[in-house]
Amino acid sequence: MAQIRLSGSGGQGVITAAIILAEAAVREGKEAVQSQSYGPEARGGASKAEVIISDQPIYHPKVLVPELVLALTQAAADKYSKDLAVGGTLVIDTDLVPNPPNFPNIISIPITKLAVDKIGKSLFANIVALGALVKITELVDFETIKKAVAQRVPPATIDRNMQALQVGYDAVTK
Repeated sequence: MAQIRLSGSGGQGVITAAIILAEAAVREGKEAVQSQSYGPEARGGASKAEVIISDQPIYHPKVLVPELVLALTQAAADKYSKDLAVGGTLVIDTDLVPNPPNFPNIISIPITKLAVDKIGKSLFANIVALGALVKITELVDFETIKKAVAQRVPPATIDRNMQALQVGYDAVTK
């Protein structure tokens, strides 16, 4: 079972990314649960989405100890990485998390910068992040996540979302 937390601020699309990841897992015949929470201010406030993916039935729908936390802002890194599993992975946006928490396994990717430089808008940062998460976790196949993204985003943006997914996937060197 994999427990993943995606976090940032409202408007960054972490909830959409989590929904897409869960949908991709279901497409592959896996069990998936997705939950979300955000501050009352919605845009700009703290935002968190969690996904549990398993080959077995999932009996508890909440992430208890995440193995991976994505943090797209400093506030999200500070608030949502505290209970990260020992041996887990913290993935941060290089430019938006200048003071990463003291954690041994951090993957730093300039997610928002890549979205702006390669796709033209920070709006695609969540899909860049999703591409990176797919490469890091190997929880779903890249072809499956492409199909899930194409089904979830507005039709006029599919090509740029596919580019964003590839940019994020390629940004991770293993």
